[in-house]
Amino acid sequence: MKDYVIRAIDKKGTIRVFVATTSNLVEKGRRIHNTTPTATAALGRTLTACVMMGIMMKGEKDTVSIQLRGDGPIRTILAVSNSKGEVKGYVGNPLVDLPLKSNGKLDVGGAVGKNGKIVVIKDIGMKEPYIGQSNLVSGEIAEDLTHYFAYSEQQPSAVNLGVLVDKDLSVKASGGYIVQLLPDTSEEDIDRLEKNIQNSEAISSLIARDLKPEDILQSVFGNFEMEVLEKKEIAFKCDCSREKVESALISLGEEEIKSMIEEDGKAEVVCHFCDKKYNFSEEDLKSLI
Repeated sequence: MKDYVIRAIDKKGTIRVFVATTSNLVEKGRRIHNTTPTATAALGRTLTACVMMGIMMKGEKDTVSIQLRGDGPIRTILAVSNSKGEVKGYVGNPLVDLPLKSNGKLDVGGAVGKNGKIVVIKDIGMKEPYIGQSNLVSGEIAEDLTHYFAYSEQQPSAVNLGVLVDKDLSVKASGGYIVQLLPDTSEEDIDRLEKNIQNSEAISSLIARDLKPEDILQSVFGNFEMEVLEKKEIAFKCDCSREKVESALISLGEEEIKSMIEEDGKAEVVCHFCDKKYNFSEEDLKSLI
């Protein structure tokens, strides 16, 4: 089943929902970064949230990034997406390996840590990007994003993210949803919504049973009359290029490039997001000066 996200709204126009299945794109990220199960879950949850937030962007060139910096052994998680449904990301320590929690689940919160920040940067083509941040709540990522939306964007939301790792360490199921309350949502609807979310099956379990985003929308929000407004395929895709790497090298300055030539006579630059290697010979480096 292809990965895709849907955007839906209830008939009253007061609740909007984004639902995504991301098993393939998270598996691609796992293969690129060779992550352990705990790191796979942490990266997968962040990629899933980020790709849904990218779909929220309106401009063709708009981008959004999510960075989690906690005091746990994974150190940093970064994901970047755009309005086209393309997302990329990496973790600071892909080899982090913690014991399972008492409930048998992967300890993502322990890997991320509770002390730190979640930072969201939205580039919508203005002179300066929008930067919002809030403190980490649990390190479990979904709770941290729910708190971020309320604290930094004053947007009441519920975020649910899940990644199920198979016995062979591949991604068996991954996905999530973001629910946002628009003005004039009634208290009755809020209570009903909260009960729906509390009583719903784990998102990764729903996807493992081959439920599509529309099926998940019906399963969790079936007692609301929802209309699907948009459906978009999503994928892990890095937009790095030799030209961008050349620009990055030039930005280091002439002296730094001369130092590379004198010390090594060459340079190798590796993309953090997709692990692609760009090699520059002595002649290549001289041409950048």
